Amino acid sequence: MLNFRNTNIFFIVLLAILIGVHVKYGLPLYVYLLVLLIYSLIVFYGCYYVGSNFFIKILCSAKTNQKEIAISFDDGPVTNYTPGILQLLKQANIKATFFCIGNRIAGNETILNQIKEDGHIIGNHSYSHHFWFDMFSSKKMMHDLRLMDEELKRVTGLQAKLFRPPYGVTNPNLKKAIIAGNYTPVGWSVRSMDTVIKDEKKLLDKISSSLKPGAVFLFHDTSATTLKVLPAFIKEVKNRGYHIVPLDKLLHLTPYA
Repeated sequence: MLNFRNTNIFFIVLLAILIGVHVKYGLPLYVYLLVLLIYSLIVFYGCYYVGSNFFIKILCSAKTNQKEIAISFDDGPVTNYTPGILQLLKQANIKATFFCIGNRIAGNETILNQIKEDGHIIGNHSYSHHFWFDMFSSKKMMHDLRLMDEELKRVTGLQAKLFRPPYGVTNPNLKKAIIAGNYTPVGWSVRSMDTVIKDEKKLLDKISSSLKPGAVFLFHDTSATTLKVLPAFIKEVKNRGYHIVPLDKLLHLTPYA
């Protein structure tokens, strides 16, 4: 199994062997540079591919033959689009998961409570969603996640257990914070790219082609394109005989502490 621990063990053993060969026969410098490059690429993959389980196990999909999927929204709540998405979901009788950013809750308390009252799950997506979040110390990460917890509890009384890493990036420091905070990390299996793809047809074609049993879709309730495409996607899902189910049901999770 490819993970951080096994990778380090392998490369430490490899380095010891190379040093032994170097002492006895001599090795050119580029061999060490090549080993360092390969190691760096593997760690980079582990950090930036949320489904790698390189540092910590992250639930990204369900193993099932049932035609069931879950949808989730990151980065809200925002006044521009979250209410419209909630209305669409209510009309379709669909329950989703909203991974919210703590610093966007103040002033949007009504929206957050509407998410709760409509029966959707609310997860922790950090307080700051800082660009350099993955460079924080584990202590600073933990503080950031707790600030989000406090905001959520202040408004809704809920204590989120589900956590989605900002940008989907993981590392040893985040692993420590997740374990210390007793969070359940959740990723996705289908990244809609709705913050990048502005053409509605292209976006619909992309996400529709990714339909498969057990998939977890990542959308953003900060995107106008998502709001426009969502009705057509829901219709396509139903036409193909799929059901959109709550994330906790699909992945067999406990959403709140």
